[in-house]
Amino acid sequence: MMVVMKGILSQKYTKFATDYIINNMQSVEKRIEKSIKAKPRGNLVLSSDFLLYGTPKAVQKSLERLEDKGVIIRVAQGIYVRPKISKLIGAITPSAEEVAEAISKRDRIRTVPTGSYALNALGLSTQVPMNIVLLTDGSPREIKVGKRTIKFKKTTPKNLLAKGKISRLAIQALKEIGHGKVTEKEEQKIVSLLKKEDEKTLKHDIALAPVWIQKIIKTVLTDGKD
Repeated sequence: MMVVMKGILSQKYTKFATDYIINNMQSVEKRIEKSIKAKPRGNLVLSSDFLLYGTPKAVQKSLERLEDKGVIIRVAQGIYVRPKISKLIGAITPSAEEVAEAISKRDRIRTVPTGSYALNALGLSTQVPMNIVLLTDGSPREIKVGKRTIKFKKTTPKNLLAKGKISRLAIQALKEIGHGKVTEKEEQKIVSLLKKEDEKTLKHDIALAPVWIQKIIKTVLTDGKD
């Protein structure tokens, strides 16, 4: 008799525990869905945004179910979007640049565009790079976003110390072009852009650049001065 009672109680407890987990998961999913739908379409959604809603596993399962239901689209690991809808092309997914920015925010890492990505960002190249390369103090890795790739490349702290949005791009773009290979037109373009940078910021960042790049930046600081 005691064995039978124990068996019944065990079954009841198992059912209770199962029902509790299912209800809790559904509650987490509903809260996440409500939060996502309260934001404008096109906003990126990070799994880390919902850590207060439940355990990491419950959050991940909820996001997977919302993806299956067509509420959101997964664009990279832990990153989703409730896409804008175009009558012509359907769902519009975020760009690789937007995903890279979201990853930097999520992981709280510093990044600096480099290579052809830096050239494109400054308008020195009209070709949109298929590979976005970012110098970082975070973990090195590659992430696929559609047909494009985001590569986080580990670098020394010095390469991340530049404060100016324009000057840090200019330094990396000039490095990509190479010493002695910068055309007059490219130099004029860079100088023109650097004139928009705050002078105090520029004076800080110039010390972080190679000597040949410092000479180009100095023309901005000495322009119109004796």
